[in-house]
Amino acid sequence: MAYVISDECIACGACAGECPVSAISEGDGKYVIDADTCIECGACAGVCPVGAPAQG
Repeated sequence: MAYVISDECIACGACAGECPVSAISEGDGKYVIDADTCIECGACAGVCPVGAPAQG
């Protein structure tokens, strides 16, 4: 199941730079993950300072 970013997101952008398939983009107040592009690698979760990305 694709990763999703919770409301804990502080919009720092660390996850977007780490995503190998560019599935993460800036949304309205937080970053969002395109579920169709996400390869479930977990790289975003590994760099997030607040633990916002998690498998949905």
